[in-house]
Amino acid sequence: MKYIVCEKPGEFQLKEKKAPEKISGEALLKIKKVGICGTDLHAYGGNQAFFTYPRILGHELASQIVEIDDNAQNLKAGDNVVIMPYMNCKTCIACRNGKSNCCTQMKVLGIHTDGGMQELLSVPIDLLVPAQNLTDDEMAIVEPLAIGAHAIRRAQLQKGETIVVIGCGPIGIGIMKLAQIKGAKVIAIDMNQGRLDYAKNVIGVDHIVKGGPNAISTIQELTNGDMCTAVFDATGHKGALESGPDYMAHGGRYILVGLSKGELTFTHPAIHAKETSILCSRNATLEDFKYVISVLEKGEFPTDSFVTHNVQCDEMIAHFDSWLDPENGVIKATVNF
Repeated sequence: MKYIVCEKPGEFQLKEKKAPEKISGEALLKIKKVGICGTDLHAYGGNQAFFTYPRILGHELASQIVEIDDNAQNLKAGDNVVIMPYMNCKTCIACRNGKSNCCTQMKVLGIHTDGGMQELLSVPIDLLVPAQNLTDDEMAIVEPLAIGAHAIRRAQLQKGETIVVIGCGPIGIGIMKLAQIKGAKVIAIDMNQGRLDYAKNVIGVDHIVKGGPNAISTIQELTNGDMCTAVFDATGHKGALESGPDYMAHGGRYILVGLSKGELTFTHPAIHAKETSILCSRNATLEDFKYVISVLEKGEFPTDSFVTHNVQCDEMIAHFDSWLDPENGVIKATVNF
């Protein structure tokens, strides 16, 4: 079977290997489509935390069951399923407390262990989420949208709040739309005008703000001086992450969704004066996946415009470098297997 491996930063290779056999307690899956995410781009660029090479990337996966044992969900061969790519230990304190998304022994497909850029994959049955009513494109975007859903749940977002989302990439766009569904008013910040236009014209955010020295005063004006009760960073960029509290109201919450490799610095008097709640949001849970699937089943997310680029697996290597350039208008690229 075909697979694509990232041998080292900047180098993919398309190879062939023997197809896996189903292991007891696991399901053998046909990978239909793989979404390309920021983690994959960072791994290719050599700046992804927790990463070793060579690695088969891919954790945003649309799949179909080829072979499976009897199971509690009554899943069977031919069923479409989304894969939760977070393999947790089930016994650590986080898992025991219902926070399997931040398991102390977490292994994520495509990061800590080989992922889905291959024609067939065997995974534990408990990682599968039924998705019979979703298209391949919809299945491939469940995981990144679940990241946003989890962040919103971490923030305990309430109807009527005015929030800022920094970053109009796929995660940020997901947060914006899901926040709107919850009844929040959304201000989007980004440096890329094309992505801001997408957030305004397609997602329908209330306001867009170009990042830079005037962003704080603009948000002050938009909120009558109140600023925003919740601020979400979806960039992972050190400068952006450190600026987030500047947009936040007194008594607000700052939710760090994007991941930076290095240290962050905040001015303590400034965050203390606002009694800032700083919340990190990592991965997602089964609850988040099921919620996103229900949103997609209702047609509440603009999948067709969100998935901007698609190629066959034997064409991916030739196109991948172009997906790194924001000027090419990439929001979500996908690869067919």
